[in-house]
Amino acid sequence: MTSVGSLNGHGKAPAVSVQEQPAPAAPARFHTKVEVRWSDMDAFQHINHARMVTLLEEARIPWLFLDDRPTVNLRAGCVLADLRVQYKGQLRHEDSPLDVSMWVERLRAVDFTVSYEVRAAEAAPDSPPAVIASTQLAAFDIDTQRLRRLTPAERDYLAQWLDD
Repeated sequence: MTSVGSLNGHGKAPAVSVQEQPAPAAPARFHTKVEVRWSDMDAFQHINHARMVTLLEEARIPWLFLDDRPTVNLRAGCVLADLRVQYKGQLRHEDSPLDVSMWVERLRAVDFTVSYEVRAAEAAPDSPPAVIASTQLAAFDIDTQRLRRLTPAERDYLAQWLDD
């Protein structure tokens, strides 16, 4: 507890109790680098929109689909339900490799939403991102052609990246 106050009309400082709270922990972010190819550029020398979507997909692979991840089974059945991309700045080939940070914005029984911030290679981590995006991904059973529930292991892994 810290006592904070100013002098009142009687020359005394009224005691005010303020409970000090630790700063909230920064949400967990998965960071990866993604190389920009010459073919990713458009006529204006910016990364083409369709190619940016592909680069976001490539960024998800080491986070969610590698053999040592509890979410590895999603690579056998995961569908994109929604995609949003906002461009806040330009990215060019010379900004490669792009720094992509990702986290889980929302986690439900069969789906989850991934948020992204994309920065140029040399950009400071606290600088404004050039691209902000989100994708809603749903677990899918290829054999039955139906959505499936995320397993407890998948949910636990995704929950550690959840931005509450």
